[in-house]
Amino acid sequence: MKVKARYIWLPAVSVLAIGVLLVLTMGKVGHKVSSHNDFYNVIMQDGADPWVYKHTDGFYYFTKTTGGNVTLWKSAQLTTIDAGQVKVINTGGSNIWAPELHYLNGAWYIYYAMDDGDNVNHRMHVMESTAADPLEGIWQYKGQITDPSDKWAIDGTVLQAGEELYFIWSGWEGDVNVRQNLYIAHMSNPWSIDSERVEIARPTYSWETNHSPYVNEGPQVIIHGNIISLVYSASGSWTDDYCLGLITADISADLLNPASWNKRSQPLFSSGNGLYGPGHHSFTKSPDGREDWIMYHVAKYSGAGWNREVRMQPFRWNADNTPAFGIPADPDLPLTLPSGEAEHQRYEGEEAAFGGAAYASSSPNGSGGMKAGHIDTPESYVEFSVNAEEAGQYILLARTANGTAGGGWSHLLLSVNSGASSHFNITNKGWENWGLSTARIQLNAGTNILRFTKGDGYGEIDFIDIKPAD
Repeated sequence: MKVKARYIWLPAVSVLAIGVLLVLTMGKVGHKVSSHNDFYNVIMQDGADPWVYKHTDGFYYFTKTTGGNVTLWKSAQLTTIDAGQVKVINTGGSNIWAPELHYLNGAWYIYYAMDDGDNVNHRMHVMESTAADPLEGIWQYKGQITDPSDKWAIDGTVLQAGEELYFIWSGWEGDVNVRQNLYIAHMSNPWSIDSERVEIARPTYSWETNHSPYVNEGPQVIIHGNIISLVYSASGSWTDDYCLGLITADISADLLNPASWNKRSQPLFSSGNGLYGPGHHSFTKSPDGREDWIMYHVAKYSGAGWNREVRMQPFRWNADNTPAFGIPADPDLPLTLPSGEAEHQRYEGEEAAFGGAAYASSSPNGSGGMKAGHIDTPESYVEFSVNAEEAGQYILLARTANGTAGGGWSHLLLSVNSGASSHFNITNKGWENWGLSTARIQLNAGTNILRFTKGDGYGEIDFIDIKPAD
């Protein structure tokens, strides 16, 4: 069937106006924004052995293995720790592993493993600060913390049971790396041990002895009801088999008696939902104190070894007062924000303005099924129009991905309101394996323009979240 074409006459002025409108529309996009009370649970896109502590001042204090020092982060919110205030504390020595920050008897203490460049000489050490804020004041080295045996020791933590303090760590039985056992000793003060060490666990089950050397390490304690749950890491930390195990004791028991401790025969938390090797964790509370959260590291992808990232998720309690973690949360399903944490403003990548070669494309794992990418040439950009109620510092959290050939990090260049650009770093886990990139930015009251341009390598953006800084 033939259809007659219909023509509509428009005045020249009208045609010109439509053309101008189209040009303006292509050059600038009105960006949708929505309030969200959820997040995708990467907390840091790089790092291992996360330790987080919620102090009575309402702030979270965080540290992780950085290798050559102890670095502290301070944040009012759990999900913004990566962009928190930072203090670097020099320790001397080499191979600084798994630091922890504790507040005991009115002072701050950092416990960390350190050697002289030879792993055989790893021992636990402690520093003290009496400042109200651990990011302020002076840190004083208190010395090595050890029992009389003075054997290889890492991953030390403190258990406070009533008025008594105990030190728990991972160590060698002798002077050769055959296995790592868990030991406990009584403390006379936060920097001194006054008893012999007592072995309370060693690798025995198949899931603890599937790699050599055999490993029990990363002990962390949490008390619920009358039960002390000592959750530890087992198997090789360099493998996908790394997992968490559990030993328990009654709070009223003699904790220096090995018979007081009971080990569970099955792992408590292991690989799942496409996440591998969860381990070396810590515990904390939501901002309002109503929820319990576990923070842990995982391999960035299967077979990544010691290339790890930090995640967290809430957990509940079993009837016997032991923690129930389930499995690692699905990385492509959002979790509700920790209870008491403020919502953030979300801008989806596909709603941004694009220039050069950049454009939006489909994303199987993206929050809205789309992503912003192809920022492949110097003139390419992805631009967000962000509104701030008042001028001040804000935290930018972007769900990002990098699959640049060669496996290296990449960075985009981020500018705010046409200011100087800064590196916006993205770890390499492969395309569609989303992570988290963050920045502290200064915004004006009203509309602000955030522009991402080509840097080194390639990167994609699922969305950005904006929250006021601490």
